[in-house]
Amino acid sequence: MRSQRGYNWEDTIVKRFNGTQDWKAFRLGSPSIALPDVLAVNTKKCSIFTIEAKSGTSTSLPVPADQIERCLDWINTFEIYENKSVLLAFKFLSKRRISTGRYENRELREYFKVWDESLKITDCVCTYEGRVFSRADGVKKEITLQECEMPFKTKQRTHT
Repeated sequence: MRSQRGYNWEDTIVKRFNGTQDWKAFRLGSPSIALPDVLAVNTKKCSIFTIEAKSGTSTSLPVPADQIERCLDWINTFEIYENKSVLLAFKFLSKRRISTGRYENRELREYFKVWDESLKITDCVCTYEGRVFSRADGVKKEITLQECEMPFKTKQRTHT
């Protein structure tokens, strides 16, 4: 069920990009392969995104440091592109898990955060409110990641 949610979110992102005029997107493979979840390219704007997609019913969604690192490695391979970004795409489903097998309804929320390459790569987590925290050496610290304006319609929210 959890892996199916992840696949569906990745598939949704790809379909949204491919539904626009100038973008092409691709799912890159299974979790066992050291690839980003999604690659999106706009040759007219000389732009490329590697995307790590997370979806779930909890109040926070984690991204391991190695997944951010592999997205950065990939994005930096494409030197020809002027505009390169690693995006962390979070989808908080409209049902929140409150205990085993029990859920309550809530607003569906999506966030598309741009990884700041000046930051040390750490495990991080995004909250339902859109706040992002790094986790390094047992210390949790809020970090500011810019919200990416997507070229398609989203359930995006700006965090307040």
